[in-house]
Amino acid sequence: MTPQELAIASSQAMWAGDSASQHLGMRLSDVAPGRAVMTMQVRPEMTNGHKTCHGGYIFTLADSAFAFACNTYNQRTVAQMASVSFLAPAFAGDILTATAREQWRQGRGGIYDVRVANQSGEIIAEFRGHSRTVKGTHLPPAQSE
Repeated sequence: MTPQELAIASSQAMWAGDSASQHLGMRLSDVAPGRAVMTMQVRPEMTNGHKTCHGGYIFTLADSAFAFACNTYNQRTVAQMASVSFLAPAFAGDILTATAREQWRQGRGGIYDVRVANQSGEIIAEFRGHSRTVKGTHLPPAQSE
């Protein structure tokens, strides 16, 4: 299996059990080794008292993109730490795109940056996640070879 095929197969296995991302209407639009792109439309019930998208939903979108990017190697990987900087508001109806890119990966750890933008390309948030591999794989050994 090529690295790209492994990334796709790992993301498909992960997506099958990702009820949270699916429930929020997220879509995984692209995946490659160490990279993932997810989109989500901001629904009215995702807005806060300022009538802007609640930061928790923006964080969740970025965190989901991060999760898919760091799980592209068929090794179960979780977040060890993550932070976000909110740069601009998002509103009901906006379509947000989170693009996660691997910055560094060695041993059991990795660092990934995620940029969240709206449909006009305006940057809404910057997210950085530190990953840690744990026991297990997404695919059976015979399937990932």
